[in-house]
Amino acid sequence: MSDKREVNPETVGMGRRRFINTAALAGLTVGVAACNDKPASAPAAAASGPVAAPAAAHSGAANSTHLKPGELDTYYGLWSGGHNGDMRVLGLPSGREIHRIPCFVPDALVGWGITNESKQVMGTKPDGSLRYNVADTHHTHASYKDGNYDGRYAWINDKINARVARIRLDYFVCDKITDLPNVQGFHGIFPDKADPVDPAINYTTRVFCGGEFAIPLPNNGKDVDSPEKYRSLFSCVDAESMEVRWQVLIDGNCDLVASSYDGKLAATNQYNVEGGVHYEDMMSAERDACAFFNIARIEEAVKAGKFKTYGDSKVPVVDGTHEANKDPKTALVAYVSVPKNPHGVNASPDGKYFICAGKLSPTCSVIELSKVLDWFDGKSEKLDNAIVAEVEVGLGPLHTAFDGRGNAYTTLFLDSQMVKWNIEAAIKFHAGDKNSKYVVDRLDVQYQPGHVNASQSETKAADGKYLAVGCKFSKDRFLPVGPLHPENEQLIDISGEKMVLLADHPVRGEPHDFIIFKRDLVRPKQVYSHDDFPLAIKDAKESGVFRNGKKVTVKLTSQAPAFSLREFKLKKGDQVTLILTNLDKVEDLTHGIAIPKYNVQFVVNPLQTASVDFVADKPGVFWIYCTNFCHALHLEMRTRMIVEA
Repeated sequence: MSDKREVNPETVGMGRRRFINTAALAGLTVGVAACNDKPASAPAAAASGPVAAPAAAHSGAANSTHLKPGELDTYYGLWSGGHNGDMRVLGLPSGREIHRIPCFVPDALVGWGITNESKQVMGTKPDGSLRYNVADTHHTHASYKDGNYDGRYAWINDKINARVARIRLDYFVCDKITDLPNVQGFHGIFPDKADPVDPAINYTTRVFCGGEFAIPLPNNGKDVDSPEKYRSLFSCVDAESMEVRWQVLIDGNCDLVASSYDGKLAATNQYNVEGGVHYEDMMSAERDACAFFNIARIEEAVKAGKFKTYGDSKVPVVDGTHEANKDPKTALVAYVSVPKNPHGVNASPDGKYFICAGKLSPTCSVIELSKVLDWFDGKSEKLDNAIVAEVEVGLGPLHTAFDGRGNAYTTLFLDSQMVKWNIEAAIKFHAGDKNSKYVVDRLDVQYQPGHVNASQSETKAADGKYLAVGCKFSKDRFLPVGPLHPENEQLIDISGEKMVLLADHPVRGEPHDFIIFKRDLVRPKQVYSHDDFPLAIKDAKESGVFRNGKKVTVKLTSQAPAFSLREFKLKKGDQVTLILTNLDKVEDLTHGIAIPKYNVQFVVNPLQTASVDFVADKPGVFWIYCTNFCHALHLEMRTRMIVEA
């Protein structure tokens, strides 16, 4: 390293291979050894591809990410916020964080979890307090029309508490949150892209959700010592109402989720078909599975009443286990076997294939969807005939993105690499053409990459311009800030034959999945409408204090540089509802409100209305002030709340 700081030579600046052998490999030794009896090096077939030089291969590459003052990014990126329980909005290629959309946990900046409106979305206990204050967002995807994003909605999951949130992309705000019954470890999520029966419905109507952790059903304290009775559920949520439509009981677990372009199939990779409750058991089998769900048949079964329910939930649950789905012509679920502990299933832009990456096997499996449908129709005796390629790409393959030119890009966690490989060439190699060079390029990344996505990757409009990869360890890439390091998200140019690293971006842990789409697919509104809010105060003259015994409503408006009431009086013990409307119509003219000692702070954007409830239990003078700079007289924008003893 170039500076003079004292460093530990055992941990800083360590070579990629050495780091793998000391830290990353420690918890996976058993699994990797079981899946590959070769020495722990790059597989022979994969090694035939060239290795790209790290860092920027072109002197001007990094400059392409630095926009001129006033210049806008060409892409939006929607990132999961991890343990922050929110969604991040980035501009690409700059990598600038534009916004954070609070979803599952309180956010002090905007008052999410403070206002009545946000608490109603988040869910509360009978006493009015929030049901949850923690979350773990992993995967985010957006709604489709004609195989491309339509700019209506995005969804994101909360793995801890089995919740799914919907984001309105006209305002970039969370408007609904749904709890999934009978599910723990809700991980994968993906919307459908079309209706499985009606071709006229060429847009998203369902969101599929995978339950990762098998549990006793109902989970009421019984059968806790009988793991063979544990089950996972695959859920379908209505895209508009956000109600849970149905669930499917399966053998094994759900991990990530994908959906076909024709709407007929959804899938989840399974890394624990063994049903193990200890990690050693979860990687004992040489092959796991990718489960395919026949959506039309599932919904026919629900309509015919062929379901049961669990516990207090009224959601219909159909039987998707192996035992109940032996006959292809009536099966609801098909289980394609794939190598060991797969960590990801992704749909290619041409609509032909799903790619499963092996994680504890150095392989990627290419599954042809038409052949899965053939099995459901009784045209294929062996379901695994749907596997048209199973090729070695490197150590620890996790997730796959696409460029729309027939190439796939897979993260190699243990190799700390991105590998670019050609799908059709891989199919030829699998069919016996050993001269087919399917690995096109490799690029070292820093370090241990997890999720990956490319611009428009899982749409018919995949354009192969940019690829982003989330690296779980940043190590020596940024200034040290104590024991907790940021993660490293790297931006890569994939427009040419060679991948070119453009930029590193430190991010607070732990983000997971993301999508990247062209900015012209969404046109956010800059100002709210009064009609969006039932409590809207449309004229400052409507302001005032309205008393009904101990229940008091305070109606207040803001318009730079003043609140509509210069002061108002309450009595100790009053149960207060304060309603605030921002009457300013100017873009970016946001007001905030804070009440000292009362734990109240929130913002109202142009023409937005929000409200809070509190008890006036502290007598005295409390200066309510505007928290967001709005005017030259911003500091003078105050009103007195007087609570009489």
